[in-house]
Amino acid sequence: MTSVDDQGRPEPPYDGDEAATLLGFLDFHRATLAWKCAGLDAAGLRATVPPSTMTLGGLLKHLAYVEDNWFSFVWSDHDRMPPFDAVDWAATPDWDWDSAADDTPEQLRLLWEEAVERSWTAVRAANGDLTRRARRSLRDGGTPTLRWILVHMIEEYSRHNGHADLIRESVDGSTGE
Repeated sequence: MTSVDDQGRPEPPYDGDEAATLLGFLDFHRATLAWKCAGLDAAGLRATVPPSTMTLGGLLKHLAYVEDNWFSFVWSDHDRMPPFDAVDWAATPDWDWDSAADDTPEQLRLLWEEAVERSWTAVRAANGDLTRRARRSLRDGGTPTLRWILVHMIEEYSRHNGHADLIRESVDGSTGE
């Protein structure tokens, strides 16, 4: 049985195998982002901590893109999902961050939640085999293992959750971890 903390985040298992531990920490960090963005309106999701232009809405959209990129595009070799499939990334490399201001809180949360669900579906197909390689090669020709992708995603969320802590505190004083 999975236990949850006071913020509703699933605790990673103390005695899980490697796959369960990595997935547990990834889910914990996903839930941390959801907690930091919970209950905010459009203004709250657009707030910044100068001089940075980073927003919580931008974090949701960026991490939806990162989820889609690593699990759907690289790992599963699927085409990019909307809206990421229509972006000229060479011309607008920060599109995910910049365009979030045009989206409603509901659109941002749904985009992220759907990307996370697609990621879960893709990971389940590996049946816990962390040594399986991605179906799509990276630009350098390498093909990361599922283990590498999971560790990278934990790192990605960990770093951005630190940003989320600061931004959320600036919005309404909410703190925690």
